[in-house]
Amino acid sequence: RLDRIVGIAKAYTTRVGEGPFPTELLDADGDRLRNAGGEFGTTTGRPRRCGWFDPLVVEAACTYNGVTDVFLTKLDILTGWDKIPVCIGYDVNGTRVTTYPVIMDDIVAATPVYEYLDGWSEDISEARSFEELPPTCQAYVRRLEELIRCRISGIGVGPGREQVVMLHDLID
Repeated sequence: RLDRIVGIAKAYTTRVGEGPFPTELLDADGDRLRNAGGEFGTTTGRPRRCGWFDPLVVEAACTYNGVTDVFLTKLDILTGWDKIPVCIGYDVNGTRVTTYPVIMDDIVAATPVYEYLDGWSEDISEARSFEELPPTCQAYVRRLEELIRCRISGIGVGPGREQVVMLHDLID
């Protein structure tokens, strides 16, 4: 019997290869995420495609896979932005949708609708409890949790194994 299914999601979105990517950033912000997050293929060195967090994709993945808990990685990469866009829906040919489309043509036509959350400038890499994170960082995590409709149980605040903030135990 499975009690927990843990999904892993970055605090922003990446994609490898071709295909639709509604929140993809083809600008300096995309370059900044890519460079700060080390978003380059391990074998090929090719740059990954980067974009703002897309909860529609994560919520669909959680639902389809029975995910009970999400571990959010690379939250530290978002440090330093004044405002952080989060996709809260898509405009698909003039219609606003708030769930991930099942028809490929709709995904291709999707234009993201953003909500702008306050960023933080504090270094979060030493945080080991949720309360040690800046209030705006906490608000970012809580808003993502609402949007993906799955609890966030752990947060990566740096590249080290010890750079973790746990909100809920994953093993009973």
